[in-house]
Amino acid sequence: MTKSIASPVPLESEISLAQLRGDCARMAPHWVVPAAKAAAPVSPSRIHGVVVPASSARLLDAMSEYGD
Repeated sequence: MTKSIASPVPLESEISLAQLRGDCARMAPHWVVPAAKAAAPVSPSRIHGVVVPASSARLLDAMSEYGD
C-alpha cells in the first residue's frame, strides 16, 4: 500500500486566478521600468515612402480589410 504525499507547491492547474494575481502584485515592485524618453519630432523631409516588392503588394492588395 502506497501513501500519496501532497506536494507543498500546487500544480499549475490548482493555482487560482486570485493566487496568480496576488503573486504578480507581489513581484511587480521588482520589475522597475526606466522612464521612457519622449520621442523627438521628425521633420517631414526625413520621412520617406516604403518600397514593397510587386509580389508582396499583390498579396496585400488581395487581402480583405481585416486580414484573412
